[in-house]
Amino acid sequence: MSLTDDIKELRARTQAGMLDCKNALEACGGDMDKAADWLREKGMAAAAKKEGRIAAEGTVEAYIHLGGKIGVLVELNCETDFVAKSDPFKELAHNVALQIAASNPKFVCIEEVDAESLENERKIYLAQALNEGKPEQVAQKIVDGRINKYYKEVCLLEQEYFRDTSKTIRDVVNEAILSTGEKITIRRFTRYEMGEGLEKRVDDFAAEVAKQASGA
Repeated sequence: MSLTDDIKELRARTQAGMLDCKNALEACGGDMDKAADWLREKGMAAAAKKEGRIAAEGTVEAYIHLGGKIGVLVELNCETDFVAKSDPFKELAHNVALQIAASNPKFVCIEEVDAESLENERKIYLAQALNEGKPEQVAQKIVDGRINKYYKEVCLLEQEYFRDTSKTIRDVVNEAILSTGEKITIRRFTRYEMGEGLEKRVDDFAAEVAKQASGA
């Protein structure tokens, strides 16, 4: 059975995300049972079991970078008004907004990446690998690796958390799910950057936001 088949089977067993299942199998040498335990230990499987529950409460967090250079709106959902009004939930919403401001994701999760964008990235990565002189079979594996890196750059849940790079945003959300006992989801976000699309001098806004956030 291929790695792809193993990932599908593990996902069916645990309901965890595709990338989480892949990471679990790699960390456990392909052992399905150990990988399932690995996911449970990290809270991913437990969090996934709450997916069918309704999370219609929550908050819309707004963050404006100093000087009005970057603005973020993010909707974070939970199940009850009690949790929505709690300080830890509000802190989570604020930190997610800071993450979006600093890291500029394009999607919330892997499932949101449209087929056209993904196919375009694959073509670019394949051409790069072949131009590097790699055999086609090896090139395809390189493409898979670069697609995973692409997901970590453009998908909010797969990004490294700016306050602790040993965690992803998905890990941080899962920790909040385990702490509250409620389903918590990042539903959507919008990020505005002043002058985006216009010709202007290049400012490293992401570095500015990260620097400010680290001192917050």
